[in-house]
Amino acid sequence: MAADQEGAVWPELWADLRLVALDVETTGFDPETERIIEIGLVTFERGVIVDRWGQLINPGKPIPPEVVELTGISDADVADKPPFEAVAAEIHKRLLGVGIGAYNLAFDRSFIHAELARCGLGWPSTAPTFDPLIFARNYQNEHHRHNLGAVAERLGIVLENAHRAVDDAEVAGLVLYAFAQKLPPVLQDILLLQAQWEVQQSNQAHWRRGGDLGPSLDLAAMTQVNVRAVGLGPAYIYGEELDPLRAIYLSVPEVSRS
Repeated sequence: MAADQEGAVWPELWADLRLVALDVETTGFDPETERIIEIGLVTFERGVIVDRWGQLINPGKPIPPEVVELTGISDADVADKPPFEAVAAEIHKRLLGVGIGAYNLAFDRSFIHAELARCGLGWPSTAPTFDPLIFARNYQNEHHRHNLGAVAERLGIVLENAHRAVDDAEVAGLVLYAFAQKLPPVLQDILLLQAQWEVQQSNQAHWRRGGDLGPSLDLAAMTQVNVRAVGLGPAYIYGEELDPLRAIYLSVPEVSRS
C-alpha cells in the first residue's frame, strides 16, 4: 500500500483499486467558457459495477443546437435542474480516495477541474487516473476509429445511449477492464506504461501534423502526473533501464495509428 499527499492509500494491484469511471456532457469544448450539462459517475470494484450516479445540470447558458442534436439534452431538460455549485460537494466527495477513469480523460478532467475550482474545490490531483482510449489505440491499432462506441463494439460491449453521461462512463469503465488481462497487474506499472504510451501517441500525432519533436515529448510532465501518485519520479527505473527516454523506446510497442 502507498499513501498519497491527500491521505488516500492505494493498493499494490490496480484490480484492487476502487475505481470511479466518469463522463461529462458540455455546452462546448472550452472549459473556461463552456459548462457541464450532465455528469455521470459509475463506481467499480474488481470490474463489477457497485454504484451509478448521474445528474443533469443547469449550465446557466443556452445549449447549442449541435449539442442538443448530439446528446438529446435541451434547455427544457435542464431548466429545473441544479447548477453545478449545488452538486459540487457531492461530486468532490465521490472522487476522493478512488482511482478515476474516463475515455479521453483530459477533456472530462479539464471541465470537472474548472467547475470544481469555481466552487473552491479541487480535482484530486494525486489519484491514480486511467484513460481507456490510450489502451484502445494500442490494442486496436489496426483500426482507424477509436471513439468509445467503435472500441466498445469491437470488444462486444453494448453502448445503448451514446453521449449520455452515465452510459458513457459505464462503458468507459467496462472497456478498461476488458483490456485488464493484457495490462500489467501492478498499479505502478500500469500507470507508467499508460504514461509512456500517451507520450508516444502524442508524438506520433505531432509528427503526422508535420511538427518537430519539440516540447511534445515532455518526460518531466509524464512522470509527475500519474506515476507520482504511487511513488515514482523523473528518475524511475523501468526494468533494468535507468534512462527514461531510452526506456520508452525499448519498452513501448509500435502504435501504427491513433
